[in-house]
Amino acid sequence: MGFGDYPADYNPKVHGPYDPARFYGKADVPFGQVKLGEIGAWLGRRNKTPNALAGAVSRAWWRWQHKYVFPKRAGIAPFFQLTVASMTFFYLINYGKLKHHRNYKYH
Repeated sequence: MGFGDYPADYNPKVHGPYDPARFYGKADVPFGQVKLGEIGAWLGRRNKTPNALAGAVSRAWWRWQHKYVFPKRAGIAPFFQLTVASMTFFYLINYGKLKHHRNYKYH
């Protein structure tokens, strides 16, 4: 699978039109239904390659787009979500500088 190709498990005759927000691989138990003793085996079945990580991020992005941005009557929620995400990101990258400006009491 190269950059820009369909996933290897995608079959247009079976799945219909391609949806970038859908995982076309073999279905597994959802994380919410995994028992504590099975977490190690469940994590061992995950594909941990860079391509798999990029695919997961891409699917999450497209799911977010389909839910909040693409509907005909989309509200203001995606703008607030991006604002809060960017504020959190910039706070985290500047935390080392900001922690020196705390107000300490010396008594």
